[in-house]
Amino acid sequence: MKSEKDHKKQEELREESVYENEIPVEGEKTSEETAQDAEAEENEPTLEERLAQANQQIEQLQDKYLRQVAEFDNYRKRTIKEKAELVLNGGEKVMTALLPVLDDLERAQANMAKSTDVETLREGVELIIDKLGKALAAQGLKPIDTTDAAFDTDFHEAIAMVPVEDETQKGKVIDCVQTGYLLNEKVLRHAKVAVGQ
Repeated sequence: MKSEKDHKKQEELREESVYENEIPVEGEKTSEETAQDAEAEENEPTLEERLAQANQQIEQLQDKYLRQVAEFDNYRKRTIKEKAELVLNGGEKVMTALLPVLDDLERAQANMAKSTDVETLREGVELIIDKLGKALAAQGLKPIDTTDAAFDTDFHEAIAMVPVEDETQKGKVIDCVQTGYLLNEKVLRHAKVAVGQ
């Protein structure tokens, strides 16, 4: 009996050693690879688990989207508010610069009632105009120079054509009827001029 049992055991051992030393045929999986595949299939999430993961990802994306929309809406509202404040208070700097000129004009008006000296009043008004020009220049305003300038539609508006005898005066500004101004190098008002023809 013992020999039969020993014989069976030896047979089994031989079969196992044959399988262990077996060279895999191309395209066929070895027993080890088959075991790995079976283990991978066991670790692979089930359909329910995959659905739960997808739903969780959708919820995260929806939350992120809603936060972005809310953030953009807050930014838009803040920007509108800031623009409204700029429109309402944008001239504050200019107004502050003009207040001293207004004070001088009020003093000049009070002195006109008391004084009869026209020359002194003229000098006072000239000083006020000079002060106003400096205050506006500090804010970026400067007059457009039309002295002996060629007519340029970017800066000038022709309101009259004046016949000239001198050929060099043709197409040039002869007279400035209303001064034009630039604000930070942008035309604020075109100069109204008479042009030589």
